Amino acid sequence: MNKIVFITGATSGIGKACAEKFASANYDLVITGRRKERLETVKKELEQTYGIQVMTCCFDVQQREAVFNAINELPEAWKNIDILINNAGLALGRDSFESADIDDWDTMMHTNVDGLLYVSRAILPAMIKNKKGHIINLGSVAGKDVYENGNIYCASKFAVDAINRSMRIDLLKYGIKVTAINPGAVETEFSIVRYKGDDSKAAAAYEGYTPLTAGDIADTIFYCSTLPPHVCINDLTITCLQQAGIYYFFKK
Repeated sequence: MNKIVFITGATSGIGKACAEKFASANYDLVITGRRKERLETVKKELEQTYGIQVMTCCFDVQQREAVFNAINELPEAWKNIDILINNAGLALGRDSFESADIDDWDTMMHTNVDGLLYVSRAILPAMIKNKKGHIINLGSVAGKDVYENGNIYCASKFAVDAINRSMRIDLLKYGIKVTAINPGAVETEFSIVRYKGDDSKAAAAYEGYTPLTAGDIADTIFYCSTLPPHVCINDLTITCLQQAGIYYFFKK
């Protein structure tokens, strides 16, 4: 087999862009998501376009048992994951702390934090056995600074930042690379999900400037993953030209 990349949340946005980028470079893929039909559609497109092999795993990263069962049940040849891209994540709502929906809080923490932990732990045994591998965790500029009405989304991404740094230390002895990619504004389904299908609010989030695309992030991830074996980018923050950090945008 070719080298294998495992991508969570691969049915849209950054995850799908990563799948396309690595497939175009002749990597085989394990793609995951909650929407089985979309997973199968992406699999078919990638195999037909790039001539690579794609394995699908349909599960919600919030569900620990489902995560471990799906990964443990992979055929042996597919368990030797070279690169794990922990992409699955979301923001829900832009509400002040005292009035936010607690169900939204739970979903963000369970997806953005627990899901990353479950998938990483399930895949790590093979990487440790092989004494190699690369874990790439999708963080955010919201994991570097907080903003009004960002509360628990920011908290979840601060947690990802801490997990990434501790992973890097703990896995050093196994020769496993760990990299955090922290995007700023990226125009994907992110804002549609955050605003729960309100297209006008989602569109307004990108008015007046040119945001990053999912392809921009996929290109960056691919670059980080194809550096020489002795080189590891630990932490990388990327924004569009018109954004500097959380607060500062130059809008035309």
